[in-house]
Amino acid sequence: MATEEVNKPQSLPPYPEMIVKALEALNEADGSNKSAISKYIETTYGELPDETVLGSHLNKMKESGELAFKQNNYMKADPNAPPKRGRGRPPKPKVPLPPGTVVSPPRPRGRPPKDPNAPPKSPKAKATPATGRPRGRPPKVKPQLTEVSVES
Repeated sequence: MATEEVNKPQSLPPYPEMIVKALEALNEADGSNKSAISKYIETTYGELPDETVLGSHLNKMKESGELAFKQNNYMKADPNAPPKRGRGRPPKPKVPLPPGTVVSPPRPRGRPPKDPNAPPKSPKAKATPATGRPRGRPPKVKPQLTEVSVES
C-alpha cells in the first residue's frame, strides 16, 4: 500500500491558479511571457502533462479579462482599467418604450409563403407592354428558296 501512494502523481492545482501564482512570483514590470510562466510552473510543480494546455488557459484568461496581454507578455489585469471594447461599431442604445405600449412580434425572416387561395397568374406575354416588341434578339431571317429549273 505504501508503494501505491508514492507512485501516485501529485495533484496539480488548477491552471489559472498556477498561472496567477507564477505571475506574482516572477513580478516583472512588463509582464511575463509564456515560456517564463511555463518554466516557473515546471520548476515549482514538476513536469506539466501537456504544453498546449497552458497556452489555451492563457488565451481563455486573456479573453475573460483576468489577464492583460501586451507585447507578447501576460500580466494581471488592472482592476481600474476600462473594459476592452469589441471590434466594430457599438450598437445603438435602445430607447425604453413608454408603459402601456404593445410590442408587435418581429416579422419572420425570408420570403413569405405563397397564398394557396390566390388566383393563378396569367402566362408571361412575349411582348413588353411599353414598346409592343418581343424581348431579346430577333430570330434570324431565313432567305426564301427559289426554284431553279435545270434544262438540258
